[in-house]
Amino acid sequence: MEKRWVINEPGDDETVSTLMDSLGVDRLVANLLVQRGVTSFDSAKKFFRPSLNDLHDPFLMKDMDKAVDRIITAIQNQERVMVYGDYDVDGTTSVSLVYTYLKEHFDFIDYYIPDRYSEGYGISKTGIDYAAENKFSLIIALDCGIKAVEKIAYAKEKGLDFIVCDHHTPADTLPEAVAVLDPKRVDCDYPSDELSGCGVGFKLMQGFAKQKGLPFEGLVPLLDLVAVSIASDIVPIIGENRVLAHFGLIQLNNTPRVGLKTILNLAGVEKDLMINDIVFKVGPRINAAGRIQSGNRAVQLLIADTMDSAKLIGDTINVMNEDRKELDHTITDEALDRVAKNKKLLAKKSTVLFDRNWHKGVIGIVASRMIETYYKPTIILTESNGFATGSARSVDGFDLYNAISECSDLLENFGGHKYAAGLTMKIENVGEFQKRFEDYVVNNISEDMLVPQVKIDASIKLSDITPKFFRIIKQFEPFGPKNMTPIFVSEQILDYGYSRPVGRNKEHLKLSVVDDIREGDVKAGIAFSMGKLYPKISSGAPFDVCYSLQENEYMGKVETQLMVRDIKF
Repeated sequence: MEKRWVINEPGDDETVSTLMDSLGVDRLVANLLVQRGVTSFDSAKKFFRPSLNDLHDPFLMKDMDKAVDRIITAIQNQERVMVYGDYDVDGTTSVSLVYTYLKEHFDFIDYYIPDRYSEGYGISKTGIDYAAENKFSLIIALDCGIKAVEKIAYAKEKGLDFIVCDHHTPADTLPEAVAVLDPKRVDCDYPSDELSGCGVGFKLMQGFAKQKGLPFEGLVPLLDLVAVSIASDIVPIIGENRVLAHFGLIQLNNTPRVGLKTILNLAGVEKDLMINDIVFKVGPRINAAGRIQSGNRAVQLLIADTMDSAKLIGDTINVMNEDRKELDHTITDEALDRVAKNKKLLAKKSTVLFDRNWHKGVIGIVASRMIETYYKPTIILTESNGFATGSARSVDGFDLYNAISECSDLLENFGGHKYAAGLTMKIENVGEFQKRFEDYVVNNISEDMLVPQVKIDASIKLSDITPKFFRIIKQFEPFGPKNMTPIFVSEQILDYGYSRPVGRNKEHLKLSVVDDIREGDVKAGIAFSMGKLYPKISSGAPFDVCYSLQENEYMGKVETQLMVRDIKF
């Protein structure tokens, strides 16, 4: 697929120069920092040396005082408390975190994860009825609830109080809960509005600990869960999230809880765990429980207190993950084939597919995979409980949430973010929804948005890649949205004569390249799925390459190599 290269605007020249002088770095590094909003010595210090002291006062969040007071009242009155959360990674880590911390303070506390298939996303009537029947009086909802106006009103009729901890975009009307913690509330002035759902749960526990005079150190072991949620929910890793992710990774690498240690063992992650390892190896395994069977399994694993019990659950979840892989590959192939054989679908600027038999647990993954082939806003729908329910994914720059909102009269419910959402509608509305959604996309998407782009931070020479430069780039970690791995472009480079195709079918390309054949400053690189370019590269034709940098260890030797994103002649 052809990609569009976009070089990011350089930072303000005066700001870059000032930062160069104050930090003693070169212009390239200073510019990379300014592009990430690091514009002063103090902000650079916080960027490179995160501190738990930089976490915000939790009571800056709207309703935090009400939420903490209600929890303390529940302890004093010996109430029964339910910790309720969604079945995905963010939800199950949230529930595990709050349950783990509060169980030391309540005589009776339990957790509840709704069933993806019989109850669906968010607060369910079934869950409320279960709480009422079992004499719970307070429900702490995590990673969901911000739009559950009717459900929470129903709970109130049954004498149940709710504390909502969410990070999704609220509707115009908030639920009538005891407290609604959501940094995206328009009337909330909390300094960080991009927390994960688990991050909001952590702030609630921080507020509770502060009010009770409990040591902050007791919260630190929870940060491994927060880091997993931040990575898996793909929230910006800047500001407070950067602090939480940084110390969460330290916790994961040094003293992870036994459930996460089990997952790391199963995933083959032995050392130096980074955000990408969580995204591609840890998160999918936690998610598999809720996709294939029940999110309760994920919570059981995350709160396990012995390696034996954790391994037993972990092995089961690992099998679920293998089942999940098989399902998503099969359904993706079916969906791709359906589009490829339909000229009308190919011509559309959106993809909305419905099949009653597709597995609900993997349709979000399928939507993402579809975009890898047909780069356009995509919604995959299946039947569940007599309704069409689905997952939506977007392309860079297009606000999917707004597009779905414009069709809200056709929906039973929906929720999500700019780039990912879930929705449910009557099956008879699917055809009209496909038409209306496509019309909105046609009128609001630009042609540029329909071409995948590679965002490039700077143009550099290969000779600029020194050991010192790479050491500084590594200190930009942890990487994530709004602090992505720096991408560079080097132009008119040449094969040094040792590039070769690699892989079982010679589908990949191992590069050995130089700026100037006469200088011999050779850089190694790997270009996945680009083996077909070998004949032209080996012919001596100069080419441009965009790439990130990574450390590659082979037979005890460590070298910096180019992780190639695209090549153009």
